[in-house]
Amino acid sequence: MESLVSTDWLAARLGEPGLVVIDASAHLPAAGRDAHAEFLAGHIPGARFLALARLIDSTSCVPQALPRPEQLAHELALLGIGPGVRMVFYDDSVVKTAARAWFLCRAHGIDSVAILDGGLAKWKAEGRSLEIGPSQIERVEPMPLPSPSRIRYKADILANIAHGSEQVLDARDNGRFSGTVVDTVHNLPGGHIPGACNLPFATLFREDCTYKPLDELRAALDAAGIDSDRPIVTSCGSGVTACVLLFALHLVGRDDTALYDGSWLDWGGDPATPKSVTAPK
Repeated sequence: MESLVSTDWLAARLGEPGLVVIDASAHLPAAGRDAHAEFLAGHIPGARFLALARLIDSTSCVPQALPRPEQLAHELALLGIGPGVRMVFYDDSVVKTAARAWFLCRAHGIDSVAILDGGLAKWKAEGRSLEIGPSQIERVEPMPLPSPSRIRYKADILANIAHGSEQVLDARDNGRFSGTVVDTVHNLPGGHIPGACNLPFATLFREDCTYKPLDELRAALDAAGIDSDRPIVTSCGSGVTACVLLFALHLVGRDDTALYDGSWLDWGGDPATPKSVTAPK
């Protein structure tokens, strides 16, 4: 299974043994949307709903921290997912949360995961069938998962500013990254980690919500100032849209990557960390 699958591919395989379709939609509070209620009102036939909002380690000092392995295993078990199951994630979210679900699995050693290109919006636009109501799921025992890999924390980023072995790529819009506007999403001043590059996640998609072609993704990375020979750490507001960058990097063959867990919530919310802003032109 490829990491990015089309609506045609999925439509031809719905109901196939060992293949599970998962709605990983989640929304910013300001959107005023209930992802689960929307799932019940209409979803891809046979799909199951992943409660991403529960997949946060509330015991961590990192804001919006990645879930512990047992948390992710528990949520997947509730969806009837055990070892060997292939998962296709989709969303109907402005912040493209299917990428977050994809990365959570990959970070915990689950590789048989993909994203539906264009998500629910494209599925609907093509007039494909929908199903309403709750899913019928046979729960399974949680599978053992390792501690997550490819994660960076504040101490790692502070050390990296000094030795510079990893590039930091920020997924936020240019206004928040540059510090020319306040980050109203997280109620923090704008700005960025010193030395970081900026590639707004929304620029990676075409009008139909599908990912841009690989050559355009590579060109966007080049334009952002990314060096092809140095590893990359992605960041954003809280660790969600940074996963969109991780997925795009994966598509172009870059898996020498990691996620800054907590991202700007963690960095910008700490008065002791250094911050940079872009001077007005």
